[in-house]
Amino acid sequence: MTEFLTYHPPPPLSDYVHIFWYSNGLQSPHEKERVLPDGSIELVINLREDIIKLYDKETHDHFTSYQGSIISGPHSDFVVIDTASQTNTVGIHFKPGGAFPFFPVAIYELWNTHLSLEQLWGDKVKALRERLLEARSPTFMFHILEQFLIKMKKDTTNHPIITYALAKFQSSEYPLRISDITDQINLSPRHFIDIFKKEVGLTPKQFWRVQRFQHILSSIHKVDSIDWMDIALACGYYDQAHFIHDFRSFSGIKPTAYQSNQAFKNHVPLF
Repeated sequence: MTEFLTYHPPPPLSDYVHIFWYSNGLQSPHEKERVLPDGSIELVINLREDIIKLYDKETHDHFTSYQGSIISGPHSDFVVIDTASQTNTVGIHFKPGGAFPFFPVAIYELWNTHLSLEQLWGDKVKALRERLLEARSPTFMFHILEQFLIKMKKDTTNHPIITYALAKFQSSEYPLRISDITDQINLSPRHFIDIFKKEVGLTPKQFWRVQRFQHILSSIHKVDSIDWMDIALACGYYDQAHFIHDFRSFSGIKPTAYQSNQAFKNHVPLF
């Protein structure tokens, strides 16, 4: 039986977490796939075996092995994953900036990288995985993760400017200048960028570009007929070549290749 279940936690975790998710029995016809960036952080625990493989973007035969519980930092480029090690997994998809209160590092240290969870949370991770393996159902797993995350939260919250800035960046399809944010607050551009990187993990410019890329994916996902020039102009590109270059920088493929090979919005088979 194939299962993919999600759980939206109530407050206080709803301020930081988009969803808890559980996947089991998803059989993929391809061995590898690209995971496209969305500017957020993902926690993944492999329940099938205590290993996760991530492949080199350029030479797809080379991979790095991690223990079965990892944190995927905020990315501004794609990741190549091994689909076989993802058939029975549970995880947490944080909101942009939402992981900051739970980890003992500035989030920019996790940019475009993966780490074993034990490097951040120590021996607690092994006990957490064992409890998840013993859980009677995905609902119990979500409860275990929820209580664990509450205990791990530091006595801190996001800077108020981060909440304001994220809302601005996520709602605009057109380029925003740093001054569009800082003119509304009593912070210098440099101070604002430092805070944003510390809590979100990307620079404001990187984050906005990733959000525009995500808006494009939402516009073309599962759409049969697409006018690429209209998409490019609607998203603020000055020509189609600029649009294609930007798309490839995030995904490694052309927009037309994404359209013909897409599975899920942010997962594309690697053939």
